[in-house]
Formats: sequence, C-alpha cells, structure tokens
Amino acid sequence: MTPRMHLYILASGSKGNAAVVAGPTGSILVDCGLSRRELHRRAELVDCDLSRVCAILVTHEHGDHTSGLSVICNHFDGPIYATKGTATARTHLQRLPLQAVPHSFSLDAGGMHIQAFPTSHDVADPMCFRFEVVENGHVADAIGWATDTGYLTDEAFDALQGCRILGIEANHDPDMLANGPYPYYLKARVAGKTGHLSNEQAAQALPRLVSPNTQAIVAMHISEKNNQPSLAAKALAQAVGAIFEDAAHTQARTPDGRLGICVSSQRKPLVIW
Repeated sequence: MTPRMHLYILASGSKGNAAVVAGPTGSILVDCGLSRRELHRRAELVDCDLSRVCAILVTHEHGDHTSGLSVICNHFDGPIYATKGTATARTHLQRLPLQAVPHSFSLDAGGMHIQAFPTSHDVADPMCFRFEVVENGHVADAIGWATDTGYLTDEAFDALQGCRILGIEANHDPDMLANGPYPYYLKARVAGKTGHLSNEQAAQALPRLVSPNTQAIVAMHISEKNNQPSLAAKALAQAVGAIFEDAAHTQARTPDGRLGICVSSQRKPLVIW
C-alpha cells in the first residue's frame, strides 16, 4: 500500500494515552489522557498539526485515556464519539458533549473511513478502530488500532487484518507480571480476559493479521513495571521473522526490508509514516 495516512502516537501507557491518525483532509484524535498543554507540546515535537483534528474517538473511560478531555472540549468544536457505556461511566464524562455510538459504528471523516469494533476490558463498553482510505472502490491505505483488551475479539481480527500499520497492545511479560510488585488481584486483572494483551498474545495474533500490505507493527501500552520494550519487540519480531536493527533491541525488520517492528512509549512520541 502507498501511504495515505500517518500515525502519531503521542503517549501510550498507563499514565496517559493519545494518538493522532492523519488522513488526506483531516485528522482524528484517539483518546486524550494528557493535559492540553502536554498534548500540544508532544505534537509540536513531531510536527503533528492538531488544527487538522476534525473528530475525537474515545476508546473507554479509564482516566489514562480521558483525563484531558474536559479541557480539550473547551477548545474543540468537532464531534467527540464514545459508546453510551463510556459516555455515562464517569461523572466528568457525563458532563461532556460526547456523541454516544455503538461499539461497531462507522464514520467518514478527514478523508478516511473509520470502523469501530468491540474490545474486552474491565470497563462499560470499550472499542478500538480500523482507519481506511478508499480510492476508486479499493482500500488504498489502512491503520489498525487495538489496545486495552484482554483478548482480540472476532470483530477485532476481522478489522485488523491486512493493515499497512498495525498498532497492537503488548502490555506485559507474563513472567515479569507473575514475579512483579502487583498484588495478586491486580495481577489476575491484568492477565485476565478483560485485562491487557501480553507480549505472547500479541505475537500469536500476528500470523492472522499480517499480510503483504503490512509495513509496520507497533507494540503499544507497554507496562513500565511488568514489561520491557525489548521483550515486547522480541516477541513480535520472532513472530514475523524480523531481525533487530538497534542495540536496544526495540526496532527490528524482516530480512526483505518490507516489515518493521517498533515500540511506542509513555514519554516519547512516535511517528509512523
């Protein structure tokens, strides 16, 4: 696929999440768990033009995805979409002008077609997304976004197949989680079917998701206590036969150069073209 969209991951992790998908005529902000000031600061670091944002999508109600929405709403005139469950789950969200949609709704905005699909997380009604640019009746570009889910639903597998850019959660290493500082109930939550994907779960999904169109796989929502970027990258790289390109073992590429692996960060923005 020839790139028609760009992905800016401004933050990904338990302390705040925000990403921008830039399309031909506009951009979509996915979640806002950063302050308005920090959102703009990170966007400027990677030349992400937030004035192009024409809609906001909210995956679910947890604070690391929504804490910045109240202030953003005071400076944004476009639609903000969330499921009814998400929109009514927290008092501060009930006060915002969120447009309630089903977790399988579709939207055309910014020159893109967006298809939502359900995920499995311990919240009211979460969703994630596939973004497409369609030209002459054919998909010219596609980005898949799947995070904060204990497993990939059938709808998720259908939506994420064949994307040029695949952003997939690789939250924890099972051994680090089992031997880490979390209490038992929290370990069970993270590893459960309404928790977060492990490195291995993300890697096991790749054979069903990767196609000749896939050029980049991004590991997302890396736990700072129960994972390491190199472990997430290693699991994904092994699944597609990629070889590491850097000393830190966070970037890899298949021998034919077609498919790259990288890791998103809580602190440093990442751009995928």
